[in-house]
Amino acid sequence: MPELSILGQPVSPVEVIAVVTGLLSVWFVLKLNLLTWPVGIVSVGCYALVFFEAKLYADALLQLAFVVASVHGWQQWRKCGSSAAVDIRVLTGARNERLAALGGGVMGTAAVGLVLARLTDSPAPFADAAVFTFSLLATLLQARRRIEGWWYWILVDLISVPLYWSRSLHLTTALYLIFLVMAVIGLRAWLSRLQAQQA
Repeated sequence: MPELSILGQPVSPVEVIAVVTGLLSVWFVLKLNLLTWPVGIVSVGCYALVFFEAKLYADALLQLAFVVASVHGWQQWRKCGSSAAVDIRVLTGARNERLAALGGGVMGTAAVGLVLARLTDSPAPFADAAVFTFSLLATLLQARRRIEGWWYWILVDLISVPLYWSRSLHLTTALYLIFLVMAVIGLRAWLSRLQAQQA
C-alpha cells in the first residue's frame, strides 16, 4: 500500500486508519460507550501490521492480545445494558489487588523484555515489553471497569511517546501524546463518577 506524507514524514494508510479508530475508541471509553470495543478492534488490527513492520514485536503481539481482551470487555460491558450508551458503575480494586497488578506488570515486563532481548532484533526490548505488559493490564482492568486502568494507560503513554518517535512512527507518537491527555481526562472523569456513585 503506498505511503502518505504528513508534515513531510511518510505515513502508511494503515497507520492513519489505526490512529483515527484509536482516537475514536478512547473517546468512546471516556463516554462509557460500547462502541469503544468494536472500534478498538479495528485499530489494534491495523496496529499489529504497523508495529510488526517497525520491528516492535511485543507491540505487534499485544495488538492480537487486545483483540481477545476487547471481545472480553465488550461482553462485560454488555451485561450492564443493551444500548450503546450503557449505565456502567466504575470500581476501584482493593489494596492487595492493586499491589498484585503492579507486581505482575513489573515481572511481566522483565520476562518479556528478556525474551525480546535474546530472541529478536528489537531495538528497545524492555520499553517494548513494558508497553506490552502494562497495556494488556490496563485493558483487562478497564474491561472490569477498574479506575486503576487509567493510571496504567498514563504510564504506557509516557513510555510509548519516545519509543515510537525513535522508530519514526511520528503520527503514532502524536496519537500517544493525545492518548496521554485523554487518559488524564478519563481518570478524572471516572474518579468523579465513582464519587457520585458513593454519594
